Amino acid sequence: MAGEAKFREATTEKPLSRDDLIRFIRSVISNEQQEEADPFYVLDLGATRSLLNTWFHHLPMVQPFYAVKCNPNPAFLKELAALRTGFDCSSIAEIETILSLGVSPDRIVFANTCKPESHIKYAAKVGVNLTTFDSNCELEKIRKWHPESALLIRIKVPETTFEFGSKFGALPEEIVPLLRAAQEAKLQVVGVSFHVGNRAINSHAFEDAIEVAKTTFETAAQLGLPKMHILNIGGGFTSGPKFTETASAMKVAFQKHFPNEVLGNDGLRIMAEPGRFFASSSFTLAASIIGKRIRGEAKEYWINDGVWGSLSFLRHDQDEVNCTPLGIKKPICLEMKTWSSTVYGPTCDSNDIVLKGFELPELDVNDWLVFHDMGAYTSSRGNDFNGFKTSAIPTYFISKME
Repeated sequence: MAGEAKFREATTEKPLSRDDLIRFIRSVISNEQQEEADPFYVLDLGATRSLLNTWFHHLPMVQPFYAVKCNPNPAFLKELAALRTGFDCSSIAEIETILSLGVSPDRIVFANTCKPESHIKYAAKVGVNLTTFDSNCELEKIRKWHPESALLIRIKVPETTFEFGSKFGALPEEIVPLLRAAQEAKLQVVGVSFHVGNRAINSHAFEDAIEVAKTTFETAAQLGLPKMHILNIGGGFTSGPKFTETASAMKVAFQKHFPNEVLGNDGLRIMAEPGRFFASSSFTLAASIIGKRIRGEAKEYWINDGVWGSLSFLRHDQDEVNCTPLGIKKPICLEMKTWSSTVYGPTCDSNDIVLKGFELPELDVNDWLVFHDMGAYTSSRGNDFNGFKTSAIPTYFISKME
């Protein structure tokens, strides 16, 4: 659960510049006088709007369904709802959250291939009528509790960077039996879903996956199923130049494998489930230095957030940390000497190490470290280990437009 949302006025038709962001963070620090300076997030809704514009500029034929699990911050979800995105939900709690924003059920895909029966019943009750499957067991649960739901068969495709292993997706030899089982159960399989892995940077992975999806469409037609009309290309997108490259490759693949559909002649609906694409650069984390130790030339610091909190992704992923030091009593400039530094989180876990061998100028207690691109799987995966409550970290969001 996200911490308290705190409003600050600013004009944000575009993302804040790095300098403006640092100034804003300084204003929060100076205005929120406390005995202990707690960590906080800044949510730049201008960045969110800009990212959506970028998405539709490069992939106008693909409707994004934001993956709620990536970051369920209420203010962020409310903005995405207002921008008319869809939502990828995986549980009752996520569906309830999205519906509470006034989002209609037809803007939700229940993208979990193995759902508890109670969750399927709930989806039926509230009218969430599009879900995924990749097993006979799931088909039987859906037949029993939500037979009116439209189905997407999730297929296993070549993956990149972060692999799902054997957990998700029907193997090639399982596709025909699953389609026949759905046909016999009188369930409507309306399309195909896949996911090439998080932070996908190999555009060929999407090209190959779209080809496999087209083969599945043809297989369903050969089996006599009603014509499929939804292609869900999953998530794994990152913003920046790689997205532009990937989008271009996907458009070529769409034209090659679904030429009539992409031209609008065959009613194909293409959807995606981006998470980090929208969340990552929309959020920035500020954490204060609570301790310091000098050992020879090495500097060691403790901050009030760590790998059991917002930086939990460091325990699983090898993301590069983008960090800016922020001096309070003395300004920091580019010409300052730096030292190889270690930054620890606040817990008593010896592995709570945020940075190691990271070049930093000498800092003091009550100075700050600002971590950029901190929206993806940060607050959503942190916990309250050792009593340091990730769930209580507040978010300051900038939401006024002129």
